[in-house]
Amino acid sequence: MGWVTVSTRVRREVLEKARRYGINISEFLRSALEREVERREAEELAELASRVAEDLRKASQLFGDDFAARSIREARDIR
Repeated sequence: MGWVTVSTRVRREVLEKARRYGINISEFLRSALEREVERREAEELAELASRVAEDLRKASQLFGDDFAARSIREARDIR
């Protein structure tokens, strides 16, 4: 995994206050960006899981309540 440099502009007074409080700006921005990416990935996975669950509910209505269990059992038997 490689690294890239990202730059941004902030108001001078914010930068001065951050330095005064001893905030490691690079580490803070890096970790904040990583947390936001992780949060959005989790949201995306939750949405995907919701769509899969809805599709399974629809399939169960069409093919019977035990459709998911039968499908899993059949897939295992094929192996």
